Amino acid sequence: LGYATALFDAPTIQRHAGYLEAVLRGYIADAPSPVSRIDLLSPHERRLLLQEWNDTAVPFAEHACVHDMFEAQAARSPDAVALVHEGSDISYHELNARANHLAHQLIELGVRPDTRVGICVQRSPLMIVALLGVLKAGGAYVPLDPAYPTDRLALMVSDSNPSVVLADASTAGLVRAMLDDEGLACPVLDLTAPERDGGSEANPDRSALGLTSTHLAYVIYTSGSTGTPKGVMIEHHGLVNLAQAQIRFFEVSSRSRVMQFASFSFDACISEVVMALCCGATLCLPARSVSLDFALLGKYITDQAISHVTLPPALLHRQPDLEKLAGLQTLVLAGEAPSPALIQALPSGPNIINAYGPTESTVCATGWISPEPFSGATVPIGRPIANTRVYVVDAHGGLCPVGVPGELWIAGAGLARGYLNQPQLTAQRFVADPFTTAPGTRAYRTGDLARWKTDGNLEFLGRTDDQVKIRGFRIEPGEIETHLTTHPHVHEALVLAREDTPGDKRLIAYVVTNNEIVGLATELRTLLSTRLP
Repeated sequence: LGYATALFDAPTIQRHAGYLEAVLRGYIADAPSPVSRIDLLSPHERRLLLQEWNDTAVPFAEHACVHDMFEAQAARSPDAVALVHEGSDISYHELNARANHLAHQLIELGVRPDTRVGICVQRSPLMIVALLGVLKAGGAYVPLDPAYPTDRLALMVSDSNPSVVLADASTAGLVRAMLDDEGLACPVLDLTAPERDGGSEANPDRSALGLTSTHLAYVIYTSGSTGTPKGVMIEHHGLVNLAQAQIRFFEVSSRSRVMQFASFSFDACISEVVMALCCGATLCLPARSVSLDFALLGKYITDQAISHVTLPPALLHRQPDLEKLAGLQTLVLAGEAPSPALIQALPSGPNIINAYGPTESTVCATGWISPEPFSGATVPIGRPIANTRVYVVDAHGGLCPVGVPGELWIAGAGLARGYLNQPQLTAQRFVADPFTTAPGTRAYRTGDLARWKTDGNLEFLGRTDDQVKIRGFRIEPGEIETHLTTHPHVHEALVLAREDTPGDKRLIAYVVTNNEIVGLATELRTLLSTRLP
């Protein structure tokens, strides 16, 4: 074989020669098969893809619930600062006691394992108290962002059918009106009202509740291509594995100060919470305005001596003073693909980690630590985290060789139970894992395109469908198109994501109408703003 040495190295060509030999052997086999079914992989490469690069098994507390870890930490260091918000500190003991008080109230209201509880509160310590209280009562929390349009919240409430909704003074009226409109007889607990009597500060007895690690911890809604959001059901054992994996991978300790940056409705929020509160670190909860202004963000990171923060790359593109991040210990980029230029522009000092994972795999599935200096042409998404397996699969369900693009499948401890009230979609996306002999093992078909690099890292290449990521948010253009076509003058719609400059991605809608309508664009923006985040 002759080849251009400027473009290919010898190991690549040797692998390709092996693939050619496999094809030729397939042609002359006693039982010939279609070309697409010929297995190109040598035993060595198959072992590399399935075993060596997926050798992630480590012991973890698979029978624990995630709040068990928080309770143990509160017992070990009750006086340590658990939560910081706008100048006030809350100790582990106080946070645990407040969450227990709420948990016992919820138990009295009938919350049990797998019961769904809505949380619709403004960004404040109540958000963390509510989250922990629901988990301790055995329920699964459903985040209902007050900033979402009422129509969107109504769809989520109708689908999740919560037994209780937790609110605050600013949201209780909205929630009650929405429940009435949906015809749901569901109590609303205003967490800012005077506390009810009888709530114990003792940890609820998990065994008495019948709560196990296979019960739900939360249901988070993501964009749906049909116009209806879909609820992803995550169980406790997946969240426990995530907490322990990220504490190790991100090097979080009791001395760390972790910033809670993500929106409550985004699954990165629970990742930030558990990595801090399950190891004795301090969770720093800034005002929402901080996350919208990089100058305020940089000041907050400095003033609060933040050690760990997770940010979407779009927030950092074209920022003039990235040196504000130099004091961090770990900067995690997540939600969308960072550019090589951004990695090179970031200050030296912090560990730079590119994390990847869909909501269906409990927040994070793979991670990559940037070398210093970084000079690559692409930014990998890394290797699978603890107790996670990843496969790159072709259109026929076979493993793709190294360097060959295919759909990324994820298996392991973090896999979601499925989609709430959508068994057909669950069966379509969560399939039997064909690459293991363990009974009942499933894999999630992500719809993401990826390929293995020769060093065992994965490279993200895009989507097999139209789904896009903008500023870390997962968006189905089809959902927007569906709502556009409900306008009486719109017959067809197409929504595309366009990136004119790196990091500046935006959505553009094209519509077909019968005739020219004055002010149609304004009407359509208003329509969408009442229905979509």
